[in-house]
Amino acid sequence: MTTRIGRPLLYTAYEQDMSLLNTPAKRGWTLILGLVAVSLPFLLQDDLLVVMATAFVAAIGAIGLNIVTGYAGQVSLGHAFFLAIGAYTAAALSGDPDSTRLIGFGITSLPIWLLAAGLVAGLAGLIVAPLAARLRGLYLAVVTLGLVFIGEHIFKHWRDLTGGVGVGRPAAVPELFGIQFAVDGATFTKAQKLYLLMFVLLVIFGVLARNLVRSRIGRALAAVRDRDLAAEVIGVDVTRYKMIAFAVSSFYAGVAGALLYVMIGFVEPGSFNLAMSVQYIAMILIGGVGTISGSVLGALFITLLPRVTRELPAVLPFISASSAAGGITVFQVETILYGLLIIGFLIFEPRGLFGIWIRVRNYWKSWPFSH
Repeated sequence: MTTRIGRPLLYTAYEQDMSLLNTPAKRGWTLILGLVAVSLPFLLQDDLLVVMATAFVAAIGAIGLNIVTGYAGQVSLGHAFFLAIGAYTAAALSGDPDSTRLIGFGITSLPIWLLAAGLVAGLAGLIVAPLAARLRGLYLAVVTLGLVFIGEHIFKHWRDLTGGVGVGRPAAVPELFGIQFAVDGATFTKAQKLYLLMFVLLVIFGVLARNLVRSRIGRALAAVRDRDLAAEVIGVDVTRYKMIAFAVSSFYAGVAGALLYVMIGFVEPGSFNLAMSVQYIAMILIGGVGTISGSVLGALFITLLPRVTRELPAVLPFISASSAAGGITVFQVETILYGLLIIGFLIFEPRGLFGIWIRVRNYWKSWPFSH
């Protein structure tokens, strides 16, 4: 019996090159990261687990925005609008059906209201898509920005659905196979259960998005992004694929919106504003435009950033925790940091945190012959 010896990274088929984990290093690092992520609920305090779970949910929404902006090249500032649709669809479906003040159907099964939230938001994106497909660049950004202000007006005045400004309503109730994730259990705390749930959902939606961009649809979206006129010449239906990008992005936003407020158990209509859309833009720009991994890195970075800034008043006396104390507040510092980080990454590292990782990886792959 002979053993065939060859170059381990020499691909002999297109499928090998396009496989999800096409090198031993990728498979090894994925296994290590998975084991670390699963072990964190037993190592971290509950408050940190809640922050991490929120970051996982934000990553799902950032992946959706990256599909339409990073892969399809369509600038969207209306992500908060679709997040709101998902959040209120889920909250209404799982809400108390006996309530005389708020719309509720009493469906607490997580797969049902989560899928419904994504589908309703995706349908909204599909309705907007034909108009958006005719526009590009700044014009498209302005149109999607208008969705945020329209949504703010609707959700602030539709009190039967949202509860009204300053009142709000309970978020969706997560329940799966009889397990209630929003309450402490005998074995796991509420934070541990929510962390594990959000991690599993992030893996599922991340793999689905990765497979999508590796498919024929993903290659068509990249062609539209790089040069839509050239894509149309070679037979790509530009309008159709722009609509697909908006629909998929809106679906992911709806799912993220449904899950985001499960963490705090409360939905308030004033939350879905321009600042939220800018926050998601910051996630994909800082993490890396046009990459699924970059979306996750950016979401983790932006979500964990307030955890750091909240400690600044103890170190820097001119920064206060609230506006009542005078001086610059931590919230203003966060806003300034978002702007500076976006500008800095666009100028010095356009590929974001994922680009930094690629440069570090390539350096060590060729070490010691790094030149």
